[in-house]
Amino acid sequence: MIKQLPILLACATTSLFGQGPAVTSWIVNPGSDTGYNGILSNVLEVNYTSTDAYVSCTCVPGYDIGPWAGNPNTPANQDFTFKITRTPQQNTGAPVNAGLGHIGVWRNGVSIFNAKDGMSYNNQGIWNRDALVFEGSSFDACLGHPAPNGEYHHHVSPNCLYVHTNDEVHSDLIGFAFDGFPVYGAFGSANADGTGAIARMRSSYRLRDITERTTLPNGTVLATGQYGPAIGGQYPLGAFIEDYEFVNGFGDLDAHNGRTCVTPDYPDGIYAYFVTLDEHLEPAYPYTIGPTYFGTVQPGNTGPQSGHNTIPGNAVLFDPNTGITDAFDRALMMYPVPSDGELTIRADGSALSTVEVFDAQGRTVAFHRVAGTMAVVEARALLAGVYRARITSVDGDITTRTFVRR
Repeated sequence: MIKQLPILLACATTSLFGQGPAVTSWIVNPGSDTGYNGILSNVLEVNYTSTDAYVSCTCVPGYDIGPWAGNPNTPANQDFTFKITRTPQQNTGAPVNAGLGHIGVWRNGVSIFNAKDGMSYNNQGIWNRDALVFEGSSFDACLGHPAPNGEYHHHVSPNCLYVHTNDEVHSDLIGFAFDGFPVYGAFGSANADGTGAIARMRSSYRLRDITERTTLPNGTVLATGQYGPAIGGQYPLGAFIEDYEFVNGFGDLDAHNGRTCVTPDYPDGIYAYFVTLDEHLEPAYPYTIGPTYFGTVQPGNTGPQSGHNTIPGNAVLFDPNTGITDAFDRALMMYPVPSDGELTIRADGSALSTVEVFDAQGRTVAFHRVAGTMAVVEARALLAGVYRARITSVDGDITTRTFVRR
């Protein structure tokens, strides 16, 4: 079992101008960029106080989404304002379920849903259906789909938001749970102190060794009328959430699907959730957050009609162009990813010098000299595949970003 580090939050996260990742990590719409059906995309603005970030978004990403086979719903502007605490705290009381509806938000303003599809076998409320099994056929290429209210969301890894196959570097911070703790992609440092090789963060949930659905994971023996369906056919093992059990130490992550560790964004350590994938890089239960939160969940984000928090009058509007971010790398935005047209690279407050693009074989396939804070790469001129962009500022700062040409 990995020894946990103490949770330390950089003191800058509680000051207005040392914003920290809860303020600076969002993909902010530069103006009037639109996504599905002409709806403004990504995060429209971020406001913050000394304690909270207020993330306003439509719940529509900047990249192409759809179609959704067999799903009659269509994405609609949700006009959300989510409240993310900048000083998340561990919940030391009874665990809080990461329930139905949005349980967090990806960094592009799209909702995170839990592993359930909202239905159970014979409506018993016991054998809860796994959304990937029962709704996966309606997921688009980005592994998302719209709910009946038009809320586009992901139950599993948002594959178009980041390069989920990149096992060479620590995965990106791709969202926040509603307890304020960050969500990362599937890869992190092998050791919780940030050392060691890059490794896939493995779920500690596994399928139970059962031949019939007569007990719950905690050992409770059910009454005959509460039995689940026979295993197989329409209901293979894994069709229901109760088919899984948590085994401490079976994987790298805890029962909430996270761990306390050092990450690139939190060098002093933080509790972090990880998207979980199997050895084939397919979604692995519990997929994102849950089934319970690690931290304390603020009111206003969860439950019916939630996600419409009021921005307080003393909040400060975050300007992604001010260059207050902690490092050159954190000050860069690249969108849309994946891309099949123009790939835009923006630096917040830093003048760019060059952008060099390498293919998977390390060959330079594009080179741009830049005058200003924005560069445009013609991704349509590239073959489909994974590429690296080496970005240099006039001050000599260098960073590398990976993107996909689909």
